[in-house]
Amino acid sequence: MIVINVDVMLARRKMSSGELAQRVGITAANLSILKTGKAKAIRFSTLEALCQALDCQPGDLLEYRPDE
Repeated sequence: MIVINVDVMLARRKMSSGELAQRVGITAANLSILKTGKAKAIRFSTLEALCQALDCQPGDLLEYRPDE
């Protein structure tokens, strides 16, 4: 399973979800889908925008966890 650690990076950067959504150019609802792990896919352009806004690398946001 792939886990998206947007919440972790938001906390580290002391940024709100609303501010991140605005910087990235996605809706708050779509950001929420990413944060809760309900997203089935993510565009590279969105991943790039997240990394730019959060000043991080893709590996800071994406984590692989083996299924239980």
